[in-house]
Amino acid sequence: MKIYLSVLLLSVSLLSAFAQKPIEKGLNSISERGAKAAVGFLASDALQGRGAGALGGQVASEYLASYLTALGIQSLSETYFQPFEAYSEDFKQKKRYQVNPDSIAKYKQGVHRVLNLRNVLGMIPGVNKNEYVIVGAHFDHLGMDTNLVGDQIYNGADDNASGVSAVMQIAKAFVESGVQPQRNVIFAFWDGEEDGLLGSKYFTQNCTFINQVKGYLNFDMIGRNNDEANPSYVVYFYTEANPAFGKWLKDDIKKYDLQLTPNYTPWDKPVGGSDNGSFAKAGVPIIWYHTDGHPDYHKPSDEFSKINWGKLVEITKASYLNAWNLANEKEY
Repeated sequence: MKIYLSVLLLSVSLLSAFAQKPIEKGLNSISERGAKAAVGFLASDALQGRGAGALGGQVASEYLASYLTALGIQSLSETYFQPFEAYSEDFKQKKRYQVNPDSIAKYKQGVHRVLNLRNVLGMIPGVNKNEYVIVGAHFDHLGMDTNLVGDQIYNGADDNASGVSAVMQIAKAFVESGVQPQRNVIFAFWDGEEDGLLGSKYFTQNCTFINQVKGYLNFDMIGRNNDEANPSYVVYFYTEANPAFGKWLKDDIKKYDLQLTPNYTPWDKPVGGSDNGSFAKAGVPIIWYHTDGHPDYHKPSDEFSKINWGKLVEITKASYLNAWNLANEKEY
C-alpha cells in the first residue's frame, strides 16, 4: 500500500510540474537561498568592497561570468567581458571619471588618472533578433578605506549586491522557463557605477543597436527598509510614456499574491539616481526598483546580516514578471 501511495504522490507531483506554465516554472526557481548565495559572496570581506578597478571588483566580475557560463547563457560578444577605460583629469582633486572619447583625449594631454574596468554581459537570443531588452545592475561598490578606524570594508550588501542577486535569479528563471523569449534578453552587470555610471554610460555610448532596445529594467538597493514599520514598501520608477509598466506590476501583485506595497512613480524621463539614467538619456523606456535610502547607505555597516530577504525575493519575483513582459509582449 505504501508503495502504491508513493507512486501516486510522485505521479501527482510530475503532473503538477508538467501543468506549470513556462512563466511559472521560472518564477518558482527564485528563492531566498539563491539571494543569500549571491549577496553572501559579493558582500563578503574577501571581495574588499568590490572597488571599481580593484582586485575585489575583478573577482566579482569573474564570479558573474562563471554564473552565466553555468546557466548556459551565451556571452554578448566574444567573451562575457566588455572592457573599457575611464579617465579623470587630476589625481589630487578627485574629480569624476569620464568615458566620453572627447574628455579622454583632453585628459591624456595632462596629469590624469585611469581606471581599467569591465562590464559583464550575457544574452539569451530571442525569436526576433532585431529587438532587445536589458536587465541590469551595478556590481561595484566603494572598496576599502584604510584610514577608517574599525571596519574598513564597504561591503555593499544592499548597494548593490542585492540588485545583482535579482539579475542573477532572473537570468536563471528565464533558463528554467524552458522557452525562447520573443526578444533578445541581455543580462548586464555594470562596473564603475559609484564613480559616475561609467559602465552603463560606456555601454549606451558604444551600443550599435541602442535604438532597438525596447526596455531596460534596473536595480539599485532593493534589500532594505527605509521605514521598518512598512517592510513591503518599494519605489517603482518607470517611464511615464509607458503606462503598461504600472499596470503590469499591479496585475502581477494581485495574480501572484506578491507581498509588496509599491510607490508607483511614473517619470517623464527617469535620468537620475542610477544606471537607468544612461538608458533614459538614450531614449530607452525604463523600469527601476529601489527601496530608498537607509542609515547604512555608503557606510561599512551595509552588511549581509541587515538584508530583508523576504522583501528581496518578492521584488525579484515581481521584476522577473516585468522582464518576461518586456521580452514577450507585442506592444507597450
